[in-house]
Amino acid sequence: MDKDCNSDDSVKYYRLKEVEEQNSFKSTWIIINHKVYDVTKFLEEHPGGEEVLREQGGGDATESFEDVGHSTDAREMAKNMLIGELHPESLVTTVHETTSWWSNWLIPGLAAAIVTIMFRMCTPEE
Repeated sequence: MDKDCNSDDSVKYYRLKEVEEQNSFKSTWIIINHKVYDVTKFLEEHPGGEEVLREQGGGDATESFEDVGHSTDAREMAKNMLIGELHPESLVTTVHETTSWWSNWLIPGLAAAIVTIMFRMCTPEE
């Protein structure tokens, strides 16, 4: 575990691998907004059930946490389970994929051509 100091107080930093290793029946850690939470003692109390937290254990639960729309009280409770932050080297950066021209133009163009041909074949001529 890496420990770095901020100007106010020290923050414990955990690498992603360390968090992933804490996904067992003995210990369950999750990541929410780059912060690491030990939810082991909260598993049985979680209103959504223990399995919800276990599914997210050892990984990033940010999307699931935000999608549910947790209350202010739930967010306050989470502060008591905060044990550190994800190490900056473990932060995942988004890679923007460049799509090729065929997926943007060729496929829709072919679909339009096929629809046009089918329309002409199925409509009676006057």
